[in-house]
Amino acid sequence: MGLNNEERQIIVGLEYEKAVKTIAQIPALQKYGYWDNIANRLYYAVFHAVNALLINDGHPVNTHRGVMALFGNYYIRTGIFASEDGRLYSDLQTMRNNSDYNCSYDAREKEIEPMIEPAKMLIDKVGNYLKLCDKKE
Repeated sequence: MGLNNEERQIIVGLEYEKAVKTIAQIPALQKYGYWDNIANRLYYAVFHAVNALLINDGHPVNTHRGVMALFGNYYIRTGIFASEDGRLYSDLQTMRNNSDYNCSYDAREKEIEPMIEPAKMLIDKVGNYLKLCDKKE
C-alpha cells in the first residue's frame, strides 16, 4: 500500500526532525567524551536524513544496507549529492558498526570529531533538497 502525498510529507518531516534532534545530541556527548555514542548518533542522524530523502522521492526504505544502496544509486551516482557525501555515510556506518558491535573497538576523538561538521552539512543539504522539492509541487 502506497502513501498519499500528505502521509508521505508527514513521514518525511518526522524522519528529518529525527535527524536534526539526533545530531543535536552531539555536544552533550562530546562534553563527556562518549565517542562510541557520538559515532552511533552521527550515523543515525544521517540515516534518518537519508530516509527522509528517499521517502520524499518515493523510494522504498527497508534495511540499513538498502538505504545506503539507494542513496548511492539515486543521489550520488546522479550527482545530486557529492561522492564525499556517500563516503561519509559509508564511513559513519562502519564506525557505528565497530563501536556498537566490536567489544575490542573504542571510538576515538581523533577519528570521530572530523566527521561531525560534514555530517551536519549533509543533513543541511538534505533539508535544502527537501525544501526545493516542496517548492516544485
